[in-house]
Amino acid sequence: MSLRIYGKLPSGERLKKIQSSPNYKDGAFQNISKTNAMAEDASFCKMMKEFLNKPKNAVPQGSLPSVKTDLKKLNNAEPIIVWFGHSSYLIKINNKTILVDPVFSGNAAPVSFMVKAFKGADVYSVEDLPAIDILLLTHDHYDHLDHKTVIKLQGKVKKIVCSLGLGSHLEHWGISKTKINELDWFETFTDEGLSFTATPARHFTGRGIKRGQTLWSSFVLKTKDNNLFLGGDSGYDKHFKEIGEKFGPFDLAILESGQYNKSWPNIHMMPEETVQASVDLKAKILLPVHWAKFSLAMHAWDEPINRILKRAGELKVTVTTPQIGEPVILGSALPKKLWWENL
Repeated sequence: MSLRIYGKLPSGERLKKIQSSPNYKDGAFQNISKTNAMAEDASFCKMMKEFLNKPKNAVPQGSLPSVKTDLKKLNNAEPIIVWFGHSSYLIKINNKTILVDPVFSGNAAPVSFMVKAFKGADVYSVEDLPAIDILLLTHDHYDHLDHKTVIKLQGKVKKIVCSLGLGSHLEHWGISKTKINELDWFETFTDEGLSFTATPARHFTGRGIKRGQTLWSSFVLKTKDNNLFLGGDSGYDKHFKEIGEKFGPFDLAILESGQYNKSWPNIHMMPEETVQASVDLKAKILLPVHWAKFSLAMHAWDEPINRILKRAGELKVTVTTPQIGEPVILGSALPKKLWWENL
């Protein structure tokens, strides 16, 4: 566990700040509601057996289609979002470039032979990226905080905004602490017309055995003209409605929609709950993420988006479904092609 990829637990002044947080109790960060990672009736042995014997449709049989966009030439008056699969995406807004939870190493695990990216899902690399004004990190799980990607990004990133405690991993990896801005829930970081507020999520953290030593967050990104909700990972709970009441309405909500299972219903949303969360947030548009790159659950790889669209139709929620690399431009381009069909 001493390998650098695992990061480092907080200590010193950072640990003192963590211990003074109202969200830190009994030696770990806590969710607002009582949250067991596993359902009470779940069997760990049964779950592991299912995980090791996933159905064939957990992975697409063909290569995922994508759009190769020149990320260094994005220029539009309206916000642009480019999704890279799973929960990695780039936002161009207010002439600033924001990169969220980038994973470009080809896998989402501490060892390279586990949790590999789907064919066609890894068409972008760090070299394709422009200079990054803000690197935003929601939590420290391997499918959101990728050691190899962070190391490669060092020379491109001006500032980092992240959940409280993540700075310990980053400094352990050689990132200057002057770049790092760690937020507890409801703390805000502002930078040249951009405002980032860390807001609650219902999840957990940990890159090793010990959980909850760093915080997990969603984020509200606000500018003079736009308001975006960046969801991170979360189970469904009352916090979505509370965030919607306090910070909404939102022009766009980017919410997780995959890697769920009845054995862990509290820490990831079912697709129908994702749609309801967008309603609670008072979001005009829903962009579902956390699918189409890694298989971290037992469901069919395209089940999340199909269930999302069915429920969204019932609730009259507007959903955009871009291919990897296809720009979403608020106010002018909302891709809705069913590109995953027949794969």
